[in-house]
Amino acid sequence: EVEKAAEQLSAKGITPTIADARFAKPLDRDMILKLAAEHEALITIEEGAVGGFGSHVAQLLADEAVFDKGLKFRSMVLPDTFIDQASPADMYAVAGMNAEQITAKVLDVLGVADLGAQRA
Repeated sequence: EVEKAAEQLSAKGITPTIADARFAKPLDRDMILKLAAEHEALITIEEGAVGGFGSHVAQLLADEAVFDKGLKFRSMVLPDTFIDQASPADMYAVAGMNAEQITAKVLDVLGVADLGAQRA
């Protein structure tokens, strides 16, 4: 879904960076801080609950005062609800984590979600 969202964003002229963090611990501090320094926004997306990888990243960014420099940060995680068995596509949609929802989150964080509507 993330790669599909990246394609959708590229079609809109936004080139995202995808960094595959295969595990939350040990946290790759250097990679995260480098990404934060090179981007205006950082969004973590994980098939886990609150308190996972995104929370560790947020703590690192706070400890290193990265938010003081204006970095926008969001974490997309599974909702704290039961998701009925269905196709992966349906389950991602219910969880708010399909490609379209990821794309919408990125556009919102960057402040360009309503750009098309403003031009009309």
